Amino acid sequence: MKPSPVKHVLRVLALILALLAAAACGKSGSPPVKGPQPEDLPVYHVATGFQLPQSRTWERARKRGHLVVGVKEDQPYMGEKDPATGTYSGFDIEIAKMMSASLGFDPKTIEFKTIASANRETALQNGQIDYYVGTYTINDNRKKQVGFAGPYFMAGQSLLVRKDEKDIKGPEDLAGKKVCSAAGSTPYQRLQKEYPKAVLVAYDTYSVCVDNLLTYQVDAVSTDDSILLGYAAKVPEELKVVGKPFSKEPYGIGVPRSDNALRFALDDALAEHEKNGDWKKAYEATLGLSGEPAPTPPPIDRYPAS
Repeated sequence: MKPSPVKHVLRVLALILALLAAAACGKSGSPPVKGPQPEDLPVYHVATGFQLPQSRTWERARKRGHLVVGVKEDQPYMGEKDPATGTYSGFDIEIAKMMSASLGFDPKTIEFKTIASANRETALQNGQIDYYVGTYTINDNRKKQVGFAGPYFMAGQSLLVRKDEKDIKGPEDLAGKKVCSAAGSTPYQRLQKEYPKAVLVAYDTYSVCVDNLLTYQVDAVSTDDSILLGYAAKVPEELKVVGKPFSKEPYGIGVPRSDNALRFALDDALAEHEKNGDWKKAYEATLGLSGEPAPTPPPIDRYPAS
């Protein structure tokens, strides 16, 4: 059903307001109502005297003086970039900072690089980034190309629809519906394989998918519930997450495949920050603002060196 011209205008205005609110995020004196508050975030102790000479990646960062970390920039409460200040925030960003501190680098020195889902493996293989933290699902196919520390979070694929949507309640209702996801992502591939009657639309970023949803160009957006909850929380009068998660998505930290020393060091760091409370505090200050309480972190998979 197509919206009336008036309703369409209202939807577009709602989108503009949402984008303006996002653009204001991080400005001095005008903190976002639902965004991460700096005073609520943990302060991570920077390890002194840390050495990891068996890691070529770590040695390269030591000579450079800082880490280069690949992230997402369009996922509220997970990995989001303030267009006004260039500052990144979210749970994934906090995980990246924890790891930096444990590796002996001040988190304030991290150089964040936005890397699209389809380019993650290439960025790690080419040394464009030292590690990647951006809703990166661990799976066997990816392990053939890169290494993974973690997992540090367990998500599940779900669906985001407009608030007035009545027909879509779960993935079984997607036949003939336009569903948007990120090109090269695990959610897109699952839809292709398991729900072939859905009409798939792909973009590099989920923010474009959400824009298309708000303007009635697609019927649903599908990716991990952690990402979708963030978008729904931005404009709760416009969007909602429906149905139960229909997958398990263990998020890991991507590293160069041959750098087992770095992978194991990051596993140790994750265990430390989960134990000392940093993980839970970071979650509550970021993704927890969506209304979902902090879950128990998944067991770390210290798989053997290859």
